[in-house]
Amino acid sequence: MARIVGGIGSSHTPTIGFALDAKKQADPVWAPIFEGYKPVQRWLQEKRPDVLFFIYNDHVTSFFFDHYSHFALGVGAEYAVADEGGGPRNLPPIKGHPALARHIATALTAEEFDLSYFQAKPLDHGCFSPLSVMWPHDAGWPGAIVPLQVGVLEFPIPTARRCFRLGGALRRAIESYPEDLKVAIVATGGLAHQVHGERAGFNNTPWDEEFLDLLERRPEELSGLTIAQYAERGGLEGAEVIMWLIMRGALATKVKKLHSAYYLPSMTPIVTVIYEDDSPVTAVESDAEFRERIGRELAGVERLPGTYPFTLDRSVKAYRLNHFLHRLIEPEFRRRFLADPEPMFAEAALTDEERDLVRRRDWRALIHYGAIFFLLEKLAAVVGVTNLHVYAAMRGQTLEEFQKTRNAQVLYSVAGQGAHIKQ
Repeated sequence: MARIVGGIGSSHTPTIGFALDAKKQADPVWAPIFEGYKPVQRWLQEKRPDVLFFIYNDHVTSFFFDHYSHFALGVGAEYAVADEGGGPRNLPPIKGHPALARHIATALTAEEFDLSYFQAKPLDHGCFSPLSVMWPHDAGWPGAIVPLQVGVLEFPIPTARRCFRLGGALRRAIESYPEDLKVAIVATGGLAHQVHGERAGFNNTPWDEEFLDLLERRPEELSGLTIAQYAERGGLEGAEVIMWLIMRGALATKVKKLHSAYYLPSMTPIVTVIYEDDSPVTAVESDAEFRERIGRELAGVERLPGTYPFTLDRSVKAYRLNHFLHRLIEPEFRRRFLADPEPMFAEAALTDEERDLVRRRDWRALIHYGAIFFLLEKLAAVVGVTNLHVYAAMRGQTLEEFQKTRNAQVLYSVAGQGAHIKQ
């Protein structure tokens, strides 16, 4: 079974990544940053986790306010470094763990935590700034990550209590995963700082010290504070430390602090801590009972003939294909597709099988492969086929045969003005 080997707390200011990239290890102003991370490096080397569950917030890089979620779980197979304006850092992409992410998503949803899911999005300094100093990466990263992006920039944001409770549910999710994995929980952000308005440059070291003490000994007290109280004590941007409560909630009631470092060079304290469990955590149900309960909502759906739920594993498998079909909502992409799709298949890195499915318009085989119907109806509209033609093909019938099963013989499509639909 999977097990949690401990928790890490870390600031995620871009200062950390800059110091590494600029090779500031010997500079006396920057050296304390690296000293604070050396125990983290040693601990990770000793524990050798297979996966880091990495809690961070994006800084309006890969996530924008056209769709902004409180908890966005990364379910993809790989994560690249984001370009935040001056080009991406020279770091290799890091592998994800889709199977563990899928299990965590199922468990947290069953515990009534509302999630969104993402893949194929690059991760910004909220993740890679501290990660690049924690883990060696010259020859590739030593393990995988499951990232959790917490929406703390657009208010209202999750409460501290919600984050702490999420951590408890996260522990149960990870420990019930039926594979021998070692997982470390990494929470990033903070501590006290503010980067906007007339209060820019605000710091509060006494509050940082109190926060760290409460996080270790009495995290429930931290979970009772409001976001306004966090902002008053630690700056508005410093309120992102509620993410540390997810990590703390995933650990035992009593923890052992193995390391703590604090350095305030400029705008943001650079802090690292390591915790391990120091008291038992007793599950109220067996792992088998828990897995049965969290799988209850879709249990039996596999017995429904001709039914294929669009699950996270299908989403990850068919992401390239679905992304290609989704781009048909772009007028220029549609024009090119109708003129000559072959170069576009190569640009999208579609496999030979995926290209063949699109060329043949094999609607049923596309569904079997992992395409979602609502993108197939967009493809149908582009090539001049009605939804009814697609429904008939799904059933292996002609349009005429399918229409005989309907109360009214109508044809329709999602195509807009100017589209030519075959009758």
